[in-house]
Amino acid sequence: MSVRVLTGITTTGIPHLGNYAGAIRPAVAASRESGVDAFYFLADYHALIKCDDPARIAQSRLSIAATWLACGLDAERATFYRQSDIPETTELNWLLTCVAGKGLLNRAHAYKAAVTANVDAGQDADAGVTMGLYSYPVLMAADILLFNAHRVPVGRDQIQHVEMARDIAQRFNHVFGKGRDYFTLPDAVVDEQVATLPGLDGRKMSKSYDNTIPLFSTAKQLKTAISRIVTDSRLPGEAKDADSSHLFQIYRGFASNESSAEFRQSLLDGMGWGDAKQQLFALLDAELAPGREHYNALLQRPDDLEDILLAGAAKARAIAQPFLAELREAVGLQSFRSKAANNTAKVKKTTNAARVVSARDSDGQFRFRLRNAAGDVLLTSIAFADGKSAGLAAKAMIQGSDEWQSSESACALWQAGVLVAECEAELADAAVIALAELRALED
Repeated sequence: MSVRVLTGITTTGIPHLGNYAGAIRPAVAASRESGVDAFYFLADYHALIKCDDPARIAQSRLSIAATWLACGLDAERATFYRQSDIPETTELNWLLTCVAGKGLLNRAHAYKAAVTANVDAGQDADAGVTMGLYSYPVLMAADILLFNAHRVPVGRDQIQHVEMARDIAQRFNHVFGKGRDYFTLPDAVVDEQVATLPGLDGRKMSKSYDNTIPLFSTAKQLKTAISRIVTDSRLPGEAKDADSSHLFQIYRGFASNESSAEFRQSLLDGMGWGDAKQQLFALLDAELAPGREHYNALLQRPDDLEDILLAGAAKARAIAQPFLAELREAVGLQSFRSKAANNTAKVKKTTNAARVVSARDSDGQFRFRLRNAAGDVLLTSIAFADGKSAGLAAKAMIQGSDEWQSSESACALWQAGVLVAECEAELADAAVIALAELRALED
């Protein structure tokens, strides 16, 4: 069974070297691991809580999408999408809001910090506090629970939010589950080995401190930024305290153990800071140059980025849409048609009817196929990471409303703006008839 890992990236800034070492690089590496089903999304709804500058958010969305792809994220293997392209997220957000306790949200660190700051300043406790800030943990819970993620890599400041997602999930399961746990309880994952890089002044690299090294700036800009790293006043020939040098800490974040040991010894032997900065530049430029070229090319092709993100959203919604239909039914918002079936004659199911069969293919992905009474394949779904997702999508296909898109050689079935399955053009009519048979059986 694959492990589903989910991470959101808030779109309020341009990625820097610290973001790359601490989040992007380990996440891309994790997405390549066997048995990992990775979901990475641009948390652009969350960005609206922190930023009211539309131009900044728009630029950040573009830059972050290009950065992750330039750093090696395989959008075919991972599911890479924008939060705002998944309408099921906001609907689930409301369902969860209706079971989330106000007392729980009152304990959120960000809200408590805002209240404390207001009280200390002699203001009303909730001055400047928006409902976006207050209910942020519920939206984060919706991001996680919509895809039943098992693991959520976070920094220490976000552990509480994952724990709150667990609390909200348990409450929903208790109130509406009737013996079924709709939501998997996610685990927060904090990697103690993830690099935390110091900035130019030695403090944690952060946009708030204006001490960052841009990730994909030009080589000249990178060299200029490195030259601004603060060092002590020891001259060339004097032994340097390598272990307290943040220049060495940055170097160690990108070099092998052997190279780091050699660099450290050179500092102890009196290497000048100018030479040390030149070696750091050479190291970083060698690692970042290929990605820089790819990044700049992607920025020049925003249509391609849009296609990649929309394809990722289609993959995500193929899971989210049928799951949300189950949640709607659980809370009493099901279609009247599903109830009307109890008052009509049911068509007897036979082995000679059309049917849908799910299976794991040779590439390790799961797909469902619509077969006619003779067993011929009429329609093949898009790929899913696990059998449960394929089964839910097959159920949603039978219950959904069809939109067929045809070309000379192929025909595609779309539902609610999501690509569901494809077939050869000559089989389209037979697929439509078989689907009608299945729906009659459901009724």
